[in-house]
Amino acid sequence: MRNHNNGMKLPLRLTVILSGTLLLAFTYYHINYQNHLTEGGFVGLALLGKYVLGISPSISTLLLDIPVLIIAIIFKGKSFVMNTVISVIAFTLFYGLMERYSGWVIDLQDNLPLAALLSGVLTGLGAGMILRGGGASGGDDILSLLISEWKGIKVGTVFILMDVIVLALSLIYMPLKETLYTVMAVVVAGYVITLTTTLGKPKLNKVPKLQPQLSKPQDSTVA
Repeated sequence: MRNHNNGMKLPLRLTVILSGTLLLAFTYYHINYQNHLTEGGFVGLALLGKYVLGISPSISTLLLDIPVLIIAIIFKGKSFVMNTVISVIAFTLFYGLMERYSGWVIDLQDNLPLAALLSGVLTGLGAGMILRGGGASGGDDILSLLISEWKGIKVGTVFILMDVIVLALSLIYMPLKETLYTVMAVVVAGYVITLTTTLGKPKLNKVPKLQPQLSKPQDSTVA
């Protein structure tokens, strides 16, 4: 199994993961939710649940992530999953606290292009930081990686397909205008994630076909 900690010491790894998660929670609540922008992936489904059913994303994201995390233990190993669990739990706490206590309103309804740009840059940076720290921002990221390795499809293609499906569902309650700006945010986020995760790193070889990691407990020792 590959080392998913990217050579980082534990304190630095946790700092990077938690900082990225805090940035994601801030952006999803103060920019996406407050300006009626949705999102792709599991967070998009969570925001859909917030608008349609009134279910807090701090709860729905956790319910969506748990089954995927269980599957990921088999295929990605404990180290990667534990880093992801830290991010998922932190997101639940951060978003819940902001939802309950934050009185800060960032009203960009009259400037949705700026809202979309900020959303894309900040979510891309946050998600990229978590990946750089050796985890993932949620179950949708893991699911995309698993599907990519299983079917041999590029990870970026899987991300786009998942986002398109969620954004199409968002048209149930979202005006077309806001949905199109959300597409803009998703595209910007994709570029920023790529930049954040590859900056200063050599190109990686193609990922080998997905194989279960059951036979050997090869997770790297926590530094």
